[in-house]
Amino acid sequence: MTETYESRTEHGSAILARREPIVYEDGQYARALKAEQLADYERDGFIMLENLFSAEEVAALLGEVHDLSQEGEKRNWNEAIREPGSNKVRSVFRVHSLSEKIGALARDPRLLNVARQILGSETYLHQSRVNFKPGFHGKEFYWHSDFETWHVEDGMPAMRALSCSILLTDNVSSNGPLMLIPGSHRQFIACQGVTPDSHYKESLRKQEYGVPDPLSLELLAEQGGIYQAVAPAGSVVFFDCNVMHGSSSNITPWPRANVFMVYNSVHNTLKTPRYGLAPRPEYIATRDGFEMLLPEQEAKAKSV
Repeated sequence: MTETYESRTEHGSAILARREPIVYEDGQYARALKAEQLADYERDGFIMLENLFSAEEVAALLGEVHDLSQEGEKRNWNEAIREPGSNKVRSVFRVHSLSEKIGALARDPRLLNVARQILGSETYLHQSRVNFKPGFHGKEFYWHSDFETWHVEDGMPAMRALSCSILLTDNVSSNGPLMLIPGSHRQFIACQGVTPDSHYKESLRKQEYGVPDPLSLELLAEQGGIYQAVAPAGSVVFFDCNVMHGSSSNITPWPRANVFMVYNSVHNTLKTPRYGLAPRPEYIATRDGFEMLLPEQEAKAKSV
């Protein structure tokens, strides 16, 4: 079988055209975004919805993720990824299972129906996590396409997944906000370097494989520019699985904390990882223990 998106081989870097839709089923599967918002997402590969959650909702979620961070520092959780060179928690994975509040957040219609509309199907959580960037010490996340990693290391077949980042603190231009390259989701960047076994143990702290080459990044940025996802707490940015994104370090006094939900289509479940790699752990990439997500009200009604 011909590999559509070959990456991390001896062939080196390359820019390949995307083969799949960006918005599936013409955006008719669910109703969440307006036509112009859907068009913006299709053009840029992302969309920012400001003030989607109230200050009270944000405060409750922020308290929850703070507790998860504190527990992660005390215990040797696999799900708690630490900063390079310190015990500070950089990310906590599978937070929808660790926290009832965040589990309910994944089913919130304000998030889930956007995912269902764009992906044109029912969905499940491929991954959930909280990312922290403490003041003065928060490290950068280098440029990458999530799909490149998910395709190679998890065996995700197609670009039929998206992420949403729920901002739990104000994201300003100086505290390391998410940066995205508009339009980059239309190209797949094949990366250099053969992936080591158990790569995830280091890549979640600092990624060295699956990193695009400087020339490809320069070409993408010259075409699309760079967008900083700057918005107040309670806002949400939805972005395509293949859009190029990253963030700089945070040397300001103002911490940053975001919850990430990765929605994958039920028609795009994981296959065998590429190149004989062993599957990553379930807490990083949901392979076996997933369930189709129902909007929160429907889930409650079904359980009665």
